Amino acid sequence: MPGTYEPIGTSTLSTAANSITFSSIPATYTDLVLIAVAIAPASVSRYGVLQFNGDTTNNYSFNSINGTGTTAAVNLDYDYTSIELQYDQTTNAAPTFQQWNIFSYAGSTYKTVLGKSANDKNGTGTISVGAGLWRSTAAITSVTWKADGSGNYAAGTIATLYGIKAA
Repeated sequence: MPGTYEPIGTSTLSTAANSITFSSIPATYTDLVLIAVAIAPASVSRYGVLQFNGDTTNNYSFNSINGTGTTAAVNLDYDYTSIELQYDQTTNAAPTFQQWNIFSYAGSTYKTVLGKSANDKNGTGTISVGAGLWRSTAAITSVTWKADGSGNYAAGTIATLYGIKAA
C-alpha cells in the first residue's frame, strides 16, 4: 500500500462466519479503505455488504453495475439496510476480491462509498462496481463487512481496514 495508507486492523477467519467488524476506528484519517478476499461456499448469497456503527435500519442506498462477460445487470436500492456489491459465488471456495473506499468517514455529512468486486473461475467470473450512501451525519466508528443473508464466509477469508492519512 502507498505510504499514506495505514493499517487499522486485519482479520482472517479461522472458522466460517457471517461477518467481520472493525470497531473503535479513530477519527484521525481522511478516508477509509476496506480490502477483502472473500471465500464462500456456493450456498452463500451473492452479495457482500457494508454497515456502519451497527446501523441495520433503512439508512442506506446504493447502485451497482454487474457483469459476467455475457450478461449485465443493474441494482438500485434506496431505503436499504446496507450497501451491497454483487459477486458470483457459484463455485465452492472461489475467492472474490472486494475493495470499498469510504470517504470523509469522520465528517458531519452523509457518507459516500465506492466499491468494486471481482472473481475469476478459470475464465468465467463476475465484476461489480457501485456507489453507496449512508444517510447519517455521525462519524463512522465501526465498519461491518458481511455476507448478505444467512450464509457465511469460509475459513481463510481475510479483510484489512486501512486509514488514509492526510497528504
